[in-house]
Amino acid sequence: MHQLTYGDIKAAADRIAGRIRPVTLAPLDPGAIRTGHRDPLDDRPEQTCQVWLALKFMQHTGSFKARGAQNFIQAHRDAGTLPDAGITIASGGNAGLACAWAAQQQGVRATVFLPITAPQVKAARLRDYGADVRLVGTEYAEALAACEEFAASTGALASHAYDHPLIAAGVGTLLEEINQQIPDLDTVVVAVGGGGLFAGIATAAQRHEIRTVAVEPTNCRALNAAIEAGRPVDVPVDSIAADSLGARRTSALALHAARHDRVHSVLVPDTEIASARLPLCCMPLVAWGVVATP
Repeated sequence: MHQLTYGDIKAAADRIAGRIRPVTLAPLDPGAIRTGHRDPLDDRPEQTCQVWLALKFMQHTGSFKARGAQNFIQAHRDAGTLPDAGITIASGGNAGLACAWAAQQQGVRATVFLPITAPQVKAARLRDYGADVRLVGTEYAEALAACEEFAASTGALASHAYDHPLIAAGVGTLLEEINQQIPDLDTVVVAVGGGGLFAGIATAAQRHEIRTVAVEPTNCRALNAAIEAGRPVDVPVDSIAADSLGARRTSALALHAARHDRVHSVLVPDTEIASARLPLCCMPLVAWGVVATP
């Protein structure tokens, strides 16, 4: 697979310009972060830092994934490889919503596969974006198999939630926008699931000499385990954050990005995740993006 480069992210930024909402940043109130937990990876003299939150829930469809979906479709349109059968994906979550929305915006057919056990509200939201929703099987794996069969038989373009360079490049544009708004950006903290967001952010951050901290739940550590093993491996998924970060295996793109010298992997127990959620309870997706300046 093509490894992600900074050039891919710059190209994605040009493609999706005007098609997505610019990222909104908000400074965290002074004293909002508990003291006494010095970062063991940071050997610099202790200093006060300003922490900003990237409010990615304000993006179209409510997540950063709209960026990747737009870049994926537009890149294929520009290359003349967007088929008449449209685009297809197996996902009832943010990736499926982003795919359906981006397809609707560009007048492309979208066929989304879900297990019959998926909440009706998810199917309804997908249909609101004009997607053809197909309910197959009782597990995600069955819906994915049906999606792959549909792509093979119809020629539809198969998308992925995170494991594709165009998807990762699209979401990596976030770091470009953040760095423009905060030119003295020092560190970006990224919650990691499958690794698409992380791969994009870490690749752009490396170019700007910004440290990336990849954060995963202790019992949901696909990227951390891949770094340890030297290759993507399957891991158990058992965390209160599994609904959004519950990938069983990270992508090769993410592992490649994790090998940059300014990347650090950190594990957080569920007790700490639950504690951190409390001050953010009124903004449920804020914690997905944290940036810090000296």
